[in-house]
Amino acid sequence: MQLRIPSFSDTTVVVIGDVMLDRYWYGATGRVSQEAPVPVVDISAIEDRPGGAANVALNLAALGAKVRLIGVVGDDEPAQVLEEKLTAVGIQCAFVKLSGWPTTVKLRVVSKRQQLLRMDFERGIDIDVSAQLEVLTKRHVDGANVVVLEDYDKGTLVTPRTFIQIAKSAGVRVVVDPKFKSFGAYEGADLVKPNSIEFGHAVGGWRDYQDLVGRAARLAADHDVGAIVVTRGGDGMTLVTREGEHHHVPAREVDVFDETGAGDTVAAALAAGVGAGMSLHEATMLANLAASLVVAKSGTATVTPPELRRAVAMSAHADRGVLTMSELDEAVADAKRRGERIVFTNGCFDILHAGHVSYLEEARALGDRLIVALNDDASVRKLKGAGRPINSLERRQKVLAALACVDWVTGFSEDTPEALLERVRPDVLVKGGDYALDEVVGADLVRSWHGEVRVLGMVEDVSTTAIVDKLKG
Repeated sequence: MQLRIPSFSDTTVVVIGDVMLDRYWYGATGRVSQEAPVPVVDISAIEDRPGGAANVALNLAALGAKVRLIGVVGDDEPAQVLEEKLTAVGIQCAFVKLSGWPTTVKLRVVSKRQQLLRMDFERGIDIDVSAQLEVLTKRHVDGANVVVLEDYDKGTLVTPRTFIQIAKSAGVRVVVDPKFKSFGAYEGADLVKPNSIEFGHAVGGWRDYQDLVGRAARLAADHDVGAIVVTRGGDGMTLVTREGEHHHVPAREVDVFDETGAGDTVAAALAAGVGAGMSLHEATMLANLAASLVVAKSGTATVTPPELRRAVAMSAHADRGVLTMSELDEAVADAKRRGERIVFTNGCFDILHAGHVSYLEEARALGDRLIVALNDDASVRKLKGAGRPINSLERRQKVLAALACVDWVTGFSEDTPEALLERVRPDVLVKGGDYALDEVVGADLVRSWHGEVRVLGMVEDVSTTAIVDKLKG
């Protein structure tokens, strides 16, 4: 499935949860303190960034969504900084302000792009603010597409089910980023996004992928949750619906610089995708892509639609070309996990001509990925006779890989492609020319796993042999 990044400008999201301020102190370290064996940091810059639920709101605004943020803050300087920064990017803030209670602040000391120390300034909410939060939720949920519950277990979402019920009564979908509450607290949500630790806490661990899927489906069904997305770090993300439908999205290979706030970005992307009408599978792919971009940045950060579109374009370009057998195995396995439809064809393709191109374009239209397997030079000589191939396997592979309609090119040395077909197990086997269906080599094999066999037409009066004969003449 090729991910397409939609416009989020018509999507309105209400974010409810624990609001924080992430404060960064930057400076150089060049000496050790004489008082203790610790580095001395000469602070040269201070930066404030919205954190927690505020960072989810900021990520949504960066994607272009309309955002309303509901949370609890103190009547203090950090709260003022938060509101100024959020309203500056168009986020509508609806805060319960508590006199004498401090806004949660996380202070990080950073030197040479490395975090040396984190200090948390926080205190549990010691008065009942649920009634005020419910009033704000009922007021702001009207006209929204999605509600996000961002639960950092700091006291804002003591009873998440109340907010879920308010949203569902208004016909609004709910995405939850949970903490270590019982999953029953999130009953009725459309999508819940635990990480591996949170999911393991809820289900008691799992043995393998199939066990994870089974436990997630049962957990969702038991608590009337539409679907669960388990974020698994370097193992990617797994989406499971309460009916047991599942998709795994592998992690993208990136240089991780800072994972701070990555979960917030995932929650925001899931909500934006759901609100914009993407399927849950597409929204999970979007969240996976967004997370891969944000972890390459420093501290709590956001991603934008242009960044996402560039990443999609680069991935589409990079995920193509000439592959070895082992590389093809991995590429096909990833594609099948994404639910992509694999099309396979094979041949000599000695001198590429218009007939080949038309045939390959038609084949590619039958699925999401097209594999072209080329006979190696020895097998071409055996099939076509002395003097063939005109072009070596390496050259033929390079030319075919340059076609926009071809995803993966590989070579094989056997007389038939049956061993490769058994290895790849494509959804569709395609041949061109005047073959009858029962003459296609490997047809019965492909049908044995319920694959499809197709014979496509070729452009008339165009063939490699005819071109060679004409050149000789």
